[in-house]
Amino acid sequence: MRTTTTLIATAALTLALTACGAADNPPATPSDKGGAEASTATPTPTPTTEPSTAAPEPTTAAPLKLGTTHTWQDAEAGVAGTSTAVSYQQGIKSVGSAAEETGNKGYIWAALELKVCSTKGVFLATTGPWTLSYADGARIEPSSSTWDDFPKPEFPFETKLTPGKCVRGKVVFPVPGNSRPETVVYAPENVDIPVEWAVPTT
Repeated sequence: MRTTTTLIATAALTLALTACGAADNPPATPSDKGGAEASTATPTPTPTTEPSTAAPEPTTAAPLKLGTTHTWQDAEAGVAGTSTAVSYQQGIKSVGSAAEETGNKGYIWAALELKVCSTKGVFLATTGPWTLSYADGARIEPSSSTWDDFPKPEFPFETKLTPGKCVRGKVVFPVPGNSRPETVVYAPENVDIPVEWAVPTT
């Protein structure tokens, strides 16, 4: 009987110690385990770049071929029309001297034929927006001279166009006789990107 009591007491003590150990050492959580069962941390979101709202830089289109018509409009002014660099001729003869006008030897006259039409509204067509552009960056404006033997018909310095009306004529430029312009440039104030026509090399 004494032996039985001792065994029961021993068993009770063992159970109590086991329970106490279990309380001091809680079951392992997934974060305590290694390998594939290890807990994965919540990924930190990668900040996204906000889309740019800046306007794209204007790009210059390839030069048009002489004789090609460019269609344009100015919505703010309520006008629209067409502009064309029709032809280019270098070596024009005149009683006036391009070298004397510019003060540079070797300068000669060149004639650029233009055509401008109004398709909507009333506006002034002038020679001001037209220049000749060279490979070295030089720009040449129309001549201020009006010799009687300049090519005809002459494009007027300034004329008013109404819808359906056009003006066509030639503008004379003093140019270096040993080179040719790369392009004809049309750059009125109401356009963001100038329009260009390629000038043939001969």
